[in-house]
Amino acid sequence: MASSSGPSLNEELQCSICLEVFTDPVTTPCGHNFCRTCLIKCWTNTQTCFCPLCKEKYSRRPDLKINTTLREVVQHFQEKLNLGESEVFCDFCDERKQKAVKTCLTCQSSYCETHLEPHHRVPRLKKHTLINAVENLEDYLCQKHERPLELFCRDDQTCVCLSCTEGEHRTHNTVPIEDESREKKNQLVQTQTDVHQMIQDRMKKIQEIQNSVDLRKRNTEEEKFSSVMIFTDLIRSIKRCQSDLLKMMDEQQKAAEKQAEDLIKELHQEITELKRRNTELEHLSHTEDHLHLIQMSSSLYSRPHTKNWTEIRIDSDVNVNSLKRALTELKKTLDDTLNEEPSQTGLKCVQKFAVDVTLDPDTANPYLILSNDGKQVSHGDVKQDVPENLKRFDVGYCVPAKQGFSVGCVKKGFSSEKFFYEVPYVLENPKRFDGSLCVLAKEGFSSGRFYYEVQVKGKTQWTLGVIRESIHREQTNRLSPKKGFWIVVLRNENQYEACDYPPVSLSLRVRPEKVGVFVDYEEGLVSFYDVKSRSHIYSFTGQTFTEKLYPYFCPGDNDEGKNSNPLIITPVR
Repeated sequence: MASSSGPSLNEELQCSICLEVFTDPVTTPCGHNFCRTCLIKCWTNTQTCFCPLCKEKYSRRPDLKINTTLREVVQHFQEKLNLGESEVFCDFCDERKQKAVKTCLTCQSSYCETHLEPHHRVPRLKKHTLINAVENLEDYLCQKHERPLELFCRDDQTCVCLSCTEGEHRTHNTVPIEDESREKKNQLVQTQTDVHQMIQDRMKKIQEIQNSVDLRKRNTEEEKFSSVMIFTDLIRSIKRCQSDLLKMMDEQQKAAEKQAEDLIKELHQEITELKRRNTELEHLSHTEDHLHLIQMSSSLYSRPHTKNWTEIRIDSDVNVNSLKRALTELKKTLDDTLNEEPSQTGLKCVQKFAVDVTLDPDTANPYLILSNDGKQVSHGDVKQDVPENLKRFDVGYCVPAKQGFSVGCVKKGFSSEKFFYEVPYVLENPKRFDGSLCVLAKEGFSSGRFYYEVQVKGKTQWTLGVIRESIHREQTNRLSPKKGFWIVVLRNENQYEACDYPPVSLSLRVRPEKVGVFVDYEEGLVSFYDVKSRSHIYSFTGQTFTEKLYPYFCPGDNDEGKNSNPLIITPVR
């Protein structure tokens, strides 16, 4: 990790793991910052990733990307810490000049460590005024009396020497320059705090704007999807309206993105200026050069003049009024469709493809409990009495023919009573899932469209969707379309995710109590809906299905009763 220098460090620029200035800072999903290397080391040899600061656990390992804005702030901070290095040389070195460490305002000379020694030893010299080595010595002396500027006149707001207080400043309010510097520094610290907060506010505003654009983009895609579902079942004349709608949505999206781009650009400009101001304030807050601090502080400790960003927003809603105006020109038969919200119309369109789905006990994991009617499934604490998937046999082992096991290979020689197998095991039930807490429906589909609904109310975790028939049942599978899974999951009570490639985190406005699943086999489409709010959750699009698809149900672990509610296949109303 990068080592820090300087008398103090702003805790906002320190990694809480190594306690040093950030190196390649990364931000966790909970909003805390760490050095990238520190966080990777913290997560080494552990299966559960969590925030080292607040201990929040993550269902999957976050993708760590460098926080470029924070890295720039750190770089500016470190650059300014090195500005105080002296380039002044000793006035008394004869041959090779050494760097000066102090300047004596009384002697009006600069000294290296060796030649400074008498000022620490001789009583008369101990009374001299020493400061860090400076080149512009005349700036620290009174131009009128050629004495050190040791006092500050608050009436005239200027630095003076002792001789000045005996003349024109005799009746003025004067204080030691150290006292005035201390007060100015306190003002600078407060101003620096305000500037830092302004930077943080603008960084949050950038994230807010970006989130608004992302939300608006998702809303746009949802509205486009719902509109496509409507137009698919209408006459050709609607295609013209569809094209106009998509064009309008894209133009609005581009306009919103352009607006966001302009706002972010303006925010970055303000942040750059604030960074520069913050760096100067940081440097001044650490300096021992009292005169320089006072001379510069008057222009720096005031709050910068910037735009008030509090009320600035990016509209995330999609305007569908243009669609409604276009559709009013069509036949009267379309009126019922226009009176409903697009998301409700989309769900209504797919509900007409409802099918009766029943759970297949032959596929259920041994720890799952199925209802007698095959409509409910939950996780039990005890393994159910079901045949094992695999039964091992040695080569040449004899098994009675009456049991009728499926095998991969049989020797040529056998009697009517016994088989001789060359394979080390036989499969009693190759359909059952041993590695995952899941069960399939009895019904599989290799064409057309189908839709079903599942109640998930009161559960803290579940997995729903469809899978292809050839999925391995004896091991834990990676859940993604590439592996034959088109599913949505809930983890930790409120973390929703579509297991796409890569996975997509879902921000749902309300927790679904009933989830609808729709599949269009030929179109390569798998969509999920919140039935109660009649809203679209997520869609896998552009898929290619080549084998039979089965509805997939995983109620999740019982979790000591916290997730005991069953998944229930309900009738479509």
